[in-house]
Amino acid sequence: MCPQPSRVIMEPQQIHEALERLALEIVEQSGERAKLVLIGIHTGGVFLAQRLRQILKRRFDLNVPIGTLDITLYRDDWSRLHTQPLVRSTNLPFSVEDKEVLLVDDVLFTGRTIRAALDALIDYGRPSRVRVVTLVDRGHRELPICGQFIGQAIDTLPEEQVNVHLAEKDGFDRVVLECRTAA
Repeated sequence: MCPQPSRVIMEPQQIHEALERLALEIVEQSGERAKLVLIGIHTGGVFLAQRLRQILKRRFDLNVPIGTLDITLYRDDWSRLHTQPLVRSTNLPFSVEDKEVLLVDDVLFTGRTIRAALDALIDYGRPSRVRVVTLVDRGHRELPICGQFIGQAIDTLPEEQVNVHLAEKDGFDRVVLECRTAA
């Protein structure tokens, strides 16, 4: 049972600060910066990758290539989730071969999305390293996957859901923890 039906976890300023900090951590912990590429997982990860790219350019004068990755058909549960899955485009305008890939998503939960993204990514080449960037890590991993760059880690209950609202798709920025069983 959820303690409350809904709770705001991050407001716009906190999201902005988390992304600024993530960009700094990426720069500090990256070897060959010329090998860095950002790949956003549809949908929220794409918008966050775009924002990170802007911050890396503005603050560190790094022009990091960016791509998008659709994992729909790589998910192990896609046939249970949808009879007609919404397949978006993958756009990788660069080779991932020998690159340091920063795989960006909005929420890290069971690890299944990242596993699917890794499967999809390997179809495009062999990166030298893949690291996970996420705005929110809510725990409850089912697979041995972790985030290397985390905006905020929060403790959640299994029946709770983290909803990341971004201006690019929702018109506003906010992260909300909601009870899935709320009526």
